[in-house]
Amino acid sequence: MVQVTLRAVRVDLSSNTPVLLLQEADGERRTLPIFIGTPEAAAIAYAVEQVAVSRPMTHDLLATVIEQLGGTLSAVTVTHVEDGTYFAQLELETESGGVVISARPSDSVALAVRSGAPIFVDDALMDAEGVVVAFDDDVEDEEEAVEEFREFLDSIRPEDFSG
Repeated sequence: MVQVTLRAVRVDLSSNTPVLLLQEADGERRTLPIFIGTPEAAAIAYAVEQVAVSRPMTHDLLATVIEQLGGTLSAVTVTHVEDGTYFAQLELETESGGVVISARPSDSVALAVRSGAPIFVDDALMDAEGVVVAFDDDVEDEEEAVEEFREFLDSIRPEDFSG
């Protein structure tokens, strides 16, 4: 397994679709782009930005349910892609042992961000679908950073990641 960090949630300008960018924590720093839905992108962005909401969102509710039932989210793993659809799993620790639950990557990441759980990508999936993207962490001009990312997005299509 390759540990990744949530690098960003952006919008692909050509399709107006949010894309989740999971970047390898070490090594080549490959990035796994996964196209996701707008509500899930918003849920992830809210968690990252620590936006206070008056009522719990679905992912907040699930995190609370897991906690109240005595469990913890120990890890999230993006496992594979099948016919253009990515699959993930939640790895829970409970009083009675470990539980693995199939989930969408977007929901899994939204939950991991809220709980602080590590995120992983299967080695074979990262080898097959990971791309090297040069992110300049020292870019002071946000417009320049956005333009860099737009150039990357202009060069890809959703079907490029269909496996």
